[in-house]
Amino acid sequence: MKHRVKPKRLGRYKAGLWAEGIAANYLRFKGYQIIERRYKTPGGEIDLIARRRKHFAFVEVKYRQSLDEAKFSLTDQQKRRINKAALFWLARNEHRYESLSFDVIVMAPWCWPLHIKSAFDEM
Repeated sequence: MKHRVKPKRLGRYKAGLWAEGIAANYLRFKGYQIIERRYKTPGGEIDLIARRRKHFAFVEVKYRQSLDEAKFSLTDQQKRRINKAALFWLARNEHRYESLSFDVIVMAPWCWPLHIKSAFDEM
């Protein structure tokens, strides 16, 4: 069964998809391989899971009207959900890794994406 988006949220949904696509290309440009996009679990969702060598990054993408708004839009509840989803993914995927991080890519109109590495710590 496909997830349907309510008509009043369709604009934000499409903007989010667009931002995630830009963020994925930005990470590829920086040498990352995109492992998963929009990874959903019962406990949460991760926008992007990326790998560079033996480092894995669980990436949240935030698109707002300004970079400052985007930087401060990640809530503690969202962090916990991302953490749960990351643990779920790690338990189901056998990858060798040396390091992990929870990163955020913030975006705003007419601005370059900003990649904040290790934006928060969980696990």
